[in-house]
Amino acid sequence: MNYSLEILKATRKNIIRDIENLSIEQFNIIPNGFNNNIIWNVAHLVATQQLLIYGRLGMPFVAPQKLIDLYRKGTAPKSVVAKEQIEEYKSLLTSTIEQMEKDYKNGALGGRFQAYETSYGMTMSSIEEAIEFNNVHDAMHYGMIKIMLRMV
Repeated sequence: MNYSLEILKATRKNIIRDIENLSIEQFNIIPNGFNNNIIWNVAHLVATQQLLIYGRLGMPFVAPQKLIDLYRKGTAPKSVVAKEQIEEYKSLLTSTIEQMEKDYKNGALGGRFQAYETSYGMTMSSIEEAIEFNNVHDAMHYGMIKIMLRMV
């Protein structure tokens, strides 16, 4: 599991590096042919990780509930995201993973995991499977962010 956690941290670090110098406008532009933007993808990664890990264990979220409600699966951007929120979402990319790793290593994520069938048609039945699927999900959205970076 250590390797899976390292992959997740590396993906998030690469995202932060790639978006570091974007303007507020660039974060909020919805490129032609897309139904979301870069900041939506960033916040969506945080929301999904919270739902897949803490939500499936019935634990309190580390990220704000409002973020999860606004950026969960099936949502789309509703308004321009301000600089303060952008900075918060970027910070949460790292802090939520650091907290998850601590919680995993100290056994806090050892509760009863509620199985869940993903949009890939795969069923997650354990916290380890959820972390591995989250890596796939992060990589997919990182690819979307990289495409959007070329368009903004």
